[in-house]
Amino acid sequence: MELRHLHYFIAVAEELHFSRAAQRLHISQPPLSQQIHDLEEELKVKLFERTKRQVHLTEAGKVFLERSYGVLAQLKQAIEATQQIGRGEVGRLAIGFVDSAMYTLLPEILRVFREQFPVVELRLHELTTQEQIQALHHKQIDIGIVRSAISEPGLSMECLLPESLVLALPETHRLSTQTQLSLSTLADESFILFPAKMGPVFYEQIIHSCQKAGFRPKVAQEAVQMQTIVGLVAAGMGIAIVPASLQNFHRSGVIYRPLQEQIPKTGLYLAWRQHDSSPVISAFLGLVRKTAQRESNRDDK
Repeated sequence: MELRHLHYFIAVAEELHFSRAAQRLHISQPPLSQQIHDLEEELKVKLFERTKRQVHLTEAGKVFLERSYGVLAQLKQAIEATQQIGRGEVGRLAIGFVDSAMYTLLPEILRVFREQFPVVELRLHELTTQEQIQALHHKQIDIGIVRSAISEPGLSMECLLPESLVLALPETHRLSTQTQLSLSTLADESFILFPAKMGPVFYEQIIHSCQKAGFRPKVAQEAVQMQTIVGLVAAGMGIAIVPASLQNFHRSGVIYRPLQEQIPKTGLYLAWRQHDSSPVISAFLGLVRKTAQRESNRDDK
């Protein structure tokens, strides 16, 4: 029995007329009659009572019609579910992110993704860049949003948002009245840094920039969370070089100033396993790219 047999049978059962059913199916009547005959032969039961003027369903035919509707409904559901999976509309997605991502595009990305893919179960994990790299390798997360590009075997990286670096100062700092600062004026300052083992690329970027300015920064404190770093600056524990997006974290007692030197930009990067072909991951990456492009176009206006 083939699926077309069910469609032929349903058409005749609903029309109770072979000619009208044939017209509805866009076939001629003799092949339709033959198909119904073959179906009855296969089932070894009569489905229709035929007279010269009328066609009626037998009791067996009535049962078979009801079950045929059920089969087609289940098939439709199976097709829809399969297509949803293929489009990445169902499933689970575990996302790792550095805390500073929450001050950039990430909240908007999550909001839009939830609207467009409401059935996908999102699991969010706030992790450092190095923790995300390990989590990706161990398949504990599917996508990472990390700070700075990292060359890592088995992982793909794509820039989500390039960012400048700015200086965070206590608002009572002696240099707070200046609108722009040179790194060379900070040689005697105490710095609050992100730990090297948690984000080696970002850490080395700051150290190298200071060394180019003629000094190695004196580290007063290290902190894993960017908002903790800003909090320590507000407490007068030191100064910090942070991504420009941290200015969206409104903390009293802290001011931000641009730096005169052309410090290499940092950025947020998407990271995922190179050979992971999950439709859900593809759907998320596509949405992220569109959102980032839309925001970029808005900033250019």
